[in-house]
Amino acid sequence: MSDLKKELHRLCINYVRKSMEAAQDAINDAQKASTDDTKSSAGDKYETSREMMQQETDRNMAQLNEANKLLVALNRISTVGTSEKAEPGSVILTSNGNFYLAISAGSLLLEGKNYFAVSPASPVGNMLSGKKAGDGFTLNGKTYQIESVI
Repeated sequence: MSDLKKELHRLCINYVRKSMEAAQDAINDAQKASTDDTKSSAGDKYETSREMMQQETDRNMAQLNEANKLLVALNRISTVGTSEKAEPGSVILTSNGNFYLAISAGSLLLEGKNYFAVSPASPVGNMLSGKKAGDGFTLNGKTYQIESVI
């Protein structure tokens, strides 16, 4: 079962790295476009274009910083052992889906099964935290019965 945790953890790291690469590529593109833009006779157009590219760079820098925070959070999560109750790094199997309590990375497909990577701070992550096999909860009108915590 620790292989399951390791694989889900690896998928989350890949998700974050792809986000980081996309943000970095967008930053590089915006900076290249900014330096390639030559000042035209219409000075206002040039300044507007540079400002838009700066805003794009700032937005992507914020995304890159968020992705870095997610990577730090993932690096704090243990992928070995099991626990009695759901905590960061736990895999929780329920009657209404399987969850990996780590970061919000959406649906992860592993060996033909879907696992939803959720942050402990998310609504469903908050409901899962501290629960153990046999516990249940209701969220958005759906009832979840926890079958096991790995």
